[in-house]
Amino acid sequence: MLGPVTETLSIRALNRATLARQLLLAREAVSVAEAVGRLCGMQAQEPKPPFLGLWTRLDGFAASDLHAALHDRSLVRATMMRATLHLMTDADYTAFRTAMQPMLDGALRVLGDRAKGLDLDVVVPAARSLLQEGPRTFNEMRALLQEQFPDVNDRALGYAVRLCVPLVMVPTEDRWGFPRTSQFTLADTWLGTPPAADAAMDELMLRYLAAYGPASAADAQTWSGLPGTGEALDRLRPSLRPFADDKGRELFDLPDAPRPDEDTPAPARFLPEFDSLVLAHADRRRVIADEHRPSLTTKNLRVRAVFLWDGFARGIWETEYKRKVATLRLRPFEPLPRDAVESLTVEGEALLRFLEPDAKETVVAVADEG
Repeated sequence: MLGPVTETLSIRALNRATLARQLLLAREAVSVAEAVGRLCGMQAQEPKPPFLGLWTRLDGFAASDLHAALHDRSLVRATMMRATLHLMTDADYTAFRTAMQPMLDGALRVLGDRAKGLDLDVVVPAARSLLQEGPRTFNEMRALLQEQFPDVNDRALGYAVRLCVPLVMVPTEDRWGFPRTSQFTLADTWLGTPPAADAAMDELMLRYLAAYGPASAADAQTWSGLPGTGEALDRLRPSLRPFADDKGRELFDLPDAPRPDEDTPAPARFLPEFDSLVLAHADRRRVIADEHRPSLTTKNLRVRAVFLWDGFARGIWETEYKRKVATLRLRPFEPLPRDAVESLTVEGEALLRFLEPDAKETVVAVADEG
């Protein structure tokens, strides 16, 4: 139970605290590697969204900055939290990949009957041997593994390798850093060092709070996909500051982390598809109201791009480029005030210039709410 002196944080206070850590109260002039480190990774299920996510957070961001960090290996794209692809710093990937393994092992359960005959003790070394010969696409990996294990489902073989062998994706000169069908290589080969032997769960929780706090154990579990977040936060309790949310649930935070006043202005911002901010908490009211949350994901589980006004997700957005005209369409959840439309239009035009630098015209259009 919470003690009587525990401070209660409103939804707006949680919103501003999280936005401050997510570089969304003001663009900051830091390197892309420092930004990704402060965010403790960026969801990168597709290659394009991190470019937009960094553009909306960094002062003077250029796509070449992210390309350079991928090619100098200070950033990697690899399977991490929730068994999804993330952009991570080389140091964070090395430090926290081992902590992810229990969750990744558990994800194999989705294979069901397709896992018949799958023996990780022989498949994993076989996959490592193939990848030591050089980077390969997963189409190539499945075919080669199927030759060695003809009685095992090829998709099960590929999925097991994705989850149980630490891999990174090999960047290219494609516009968004990776082709549609990317090659993978062994993480220890690419980075020159294997993942840390220790799981570093406590350090991971501290980094989560630095990027997304104040937060509950359930929030941390939602973000990471890992069990045991509550036990780690209990171990860390003496060094953390407790809070309560508006429903009396216990939240944890770093004592010196930024917690701006809830009335701190929050600028109009556009978040890309799959942005980690909208996926990092069990209770997402600090970003999006419960009644709008069903609009966040499509039937095939794509996480839509949202725009922020006064710090909260107020609708979804999409772009179109035809005949040298770049169009951004806003689909608000509810009618927007005039000053919101004006601010979003200015920000949206800048976004279009980043996305489509060759456009002769940019158009920001607001659709009917819903």
